[in-house]
Amino acid sequence: MAASRQAAMFRLPPLPTIGEIIKLFKLRAEKQLSQNFLLDLRLTDKIVRKAGSLKDAHVCEVGPGPGGITRSILNAGVAEVLLIEKDQRFIPGLQMLSDAAPGKVRIVHGDILTYNKLGKAFPEQLMKNWEDDPPDIHIIGNLPFSVSTPLIIKWLENISKRDGPFRYGRTQMTLTFQKEVGERLTASTGARQRSRLSIMSQYLCTVHNCFTIPGRAFVPKPEVDVTVVHFTPLVQPKIEQPFKLVEKVVRTVFQFRRKYCHQSVRVLFPEAERLEKAEQLLKLADVDPTLRPTQLSMFHFKSLCDVYRKMCDEDPKLFTYNYRDELTEKRNRKRSRFCKTNDDVI
Repeated sequence: MAASRQAAMFRLPPLPTIGEIIKLFKLRAEKQLSQNFLLDLRLTDKIVRKAGSLKDAHVCEVGPGPGGITRSILNAGVAEVLLIEKDQRFIPGLQMLSDAAPGKVRIVHGDILTYNKLGKAFPEQLMKNWEDDPPDIHIIGNLPFSVSTPLIIKWLENISKRDGPFRYGRTQMTLTFQKEVGERLTASTGARQRSRLSIMSQYLCTVHNCFTIPGRAFVPKPEVDVTVVHFTPLVQPKIEQPFKLVEKVVRTVFQFRRKYCHQSVRVLFPEAERLEKAEQLLKLADVDPTLRPTQLSMFHFKSLCDVYRKMCDEDPKLFTYNYRDELTEKRNRKRSRFCKTNDDVI
């Protein structure tokens, strides 16, 4: 009980401002790493509040940079924060924070896209059953634009398998995205922004658009605004099929997003049986072939995935079929025939 009160009362001692840290360590945002610094601690506090109560919680912060959000996390009374930072230049400034909060900060110099130890990063006693409330573990991060989409897809796959940081239960995430990406993640059926990301995130999570941060709040100022998005994994996914199968169906449907869905689902099948199989898929899934991808509901995608799974079970080669490979093979055959014809003429 005393330890809990101590955590709640914890405040960082006086420290140089984030701007002073940037000057002190001669830090500069690297464009190739999509780095943008958030210096306003009122905004970093707001991001952390959207994660919910962090009292005595364990937090993984992705890409802390000069440590603005880190300060807000520590002042929220966490038990411990794990910082994963790819850029070596930020480590000395983060170490300064660690020294100011003894026993509360762990620093890992690494790339979050390849870091595979989050499944063992937190105390085992924090683990909860999937059906229980989320564990006292949170993932928070101001994500570089270049990393945000592949990273959320990676974590969504972890959620589907209940591994990685979701081995402990339904770990919540509060992350920043380019505004356009945030709109795609939260878009509803029929919305112009409805996309592959909408389905992949919403079939596994409750996804909430928290608020938008204007680009001018960052240094350097990006060309776009930034949206804070909160994810809570669902107890029961809305599509109960393997992640890779769902991803294949959803990606295929949305690659021709302006066309009717009967045109996009065709390429799930080899050319020789394309029309017949596509018609069969849509009929069995009870999907109107004249709907466009953005008009398809989650239930439509569930039906498509369920029927496609049955078709794959009947023909195991179907799941590994890739129409782009077939196109490449056709082009190579045509090129080979053309070269042979030219040789004969010569």
